[in-house]
Amino acid sequence: MDDILRILDKEQGAVSAAKIARMLGLSEEEVSQRLRQLEEEHIIVGYKTIVNWDKTDRDVVTALIDLRVTPQRGEGFDKVAERIYKYPQVKSLYLMSGAYDLSVMIEGKTMKDVALFVARKLAPMDAIISTATHFVLKKYKSEGIIFDDNEKDTRQVITL
Repeated sequence: MDDILRILDKEQGAVSAAKIARMLGLSEEEVSQRLRQLEEEHIIVGYKTIVNWDKTDRDVVTALIDLRVTPQRGEGFDKVAERIYKYPQVKSLYLMSGAYDLSVMIEGKTMKDVALFVARKLAPMDAIISTATHFVLKKYKSEGIIFDDNEKDTRQVITL
């Protein structure tokens, strides 16, 4: 199981059950069955394509917003996080240690869109004490993939 997960993680999910089977010396059916089981157990929670939006016509502004939060009685940070992650602009949300409690990654069309989201959706929440917004100026690496024009194949080599 761990070998299958390592392969999927390194290849960003872009590998067939047949290829995994060949790599591990298993049958394709064994790998397919194990993948279904991992999905049903929510160990594998999705497969994702990573797009370098800077090379397209689509304008995307990414921002990281750090939040200081008052935990909810009996719920901790979970209820606040649930309210936040339901917004479609929210791409990632993490409980953090340190000066801030939650870190949110959002996308908008413009810096103004991001600022309005923070001002109208996040900051007014009762549990939010303060926000700090950081705009992403350039992505060098995301999800293990290097965004470098000089690199031909930026995927990492799999070692088991």
